[in-house]
Amino acid sequence: MIYGYARVSTDGQSVDAQAKQLRAAGAEKVFRETASGAKTERVQLRGALKEIDDADTLLVTRLTRLDRLARSTRDLLNELAQIAEKGAGFRSLGDTWADTTTPHGRLMLTVLGGLAEFERELICARTGEARIRARARGVHMGRPPKLTKHQKKEAIKRRDAGEPTREIARMFNVSHSTISRLLQ
Repeated sequence: MIYGYARVSTDGQSVDAQAKQLRAAGAEKVFRETASGAKTERVQLRGALKEIDDADTLLVTRLTRLDRLARSTRDLLNELAQIAEKGAGFRSLGDTWADTTTPHGRLMLTVLGGLAEFERELICARTGEARIRARARGVHMGRPPKLTKHQKKEAIKRRDAGEPTREIARMFNVSHSTISRLLQ
């Protein structure tokens, strides 16, 4: 069975033209959605992905703007992986290269996946380098400490005086494990 997915980004637009194209291309059921490209939750797309099965095809009008199906290349590849796991195919009417039902289309999407992975690794490398430079400048990474230096000294002093860890923690409004870590 061929399923169609039609989406527009604003209420002022209509999915009717896309739905008509999808039906003309053989879509027996069309999932229609009005959702911003920035939104991650696409109820109709989730419904289409749940309904497709082995040997089915999910059809869209175009991928020229990736957000018709996905918000980014990574999202697109994740959606395509879900479709492939079910044994179904994917096809874009406007982008002949985006057709997992043909060997050429699968090749193009594999190349696209490789480029997306390469891009992700570059981003991770740049982020790691920036983190190292920030630490060298003395920038603290992670959550801010729960206690100031003065509070830490006071907590240790109270513990050394025999006050229970839980009472000290209650006084500083932190967990007892925060106080216990100070004493290690």
